[in-house]
Amino acid sequence: MPDHDSIPDTKTPSVLFVCVKNGGKSQMAAGLMRQAAGDAVTVYSAGTEPGTAVNSVSAESLAEVGIDITGEVPKPIDPDLLARVDLVVTLGREVSVEPPAGVRLVNWDTDEPSERGIEGVERMRLVRDDIATRVEALATELTTAR
Repeated sequence: MPDHDSIPDTKTPSVLFVCVKNGGKSQMAAGLMRQAAGDAVTVYSAGTEPGTAVNSVSAESLAEVGIDITGEVPKPIDPDLLARVDLVVTLGREVSVEPPAGVRLVNWDTDEPSERGIEGVERMRLVRDDIATRVEALATELTTAR
């Protein structure tokens, strides 16, 4: 008879990425995490005030690295999902989320190139690369901490 106390926890870690509109940064983070971690991490994204569509320049910058988010749709935060995920990551200074007790919250104060006069696809490439660096570290943390 196997000793059930010695069986490692095999629950797949889950993360919810949140920005205001769920059209740019949180969608980018979700796409990048899916690419980095595959099925090893369950990934969600949402917005505190969801927009109507994914930002086309965000989608273009991800397409450059082989990620397609064109089929994604901005979504509001689902309170049930918020209570079930292991980690909530907010992206940017303007988003605020109060997760339930027991749910870890991390804020990524992401690079904002527009503050330096950088706009368009070049801005999104810089945002993408900043988020990608953070996602890679988080993917490693979530997949090795089990």
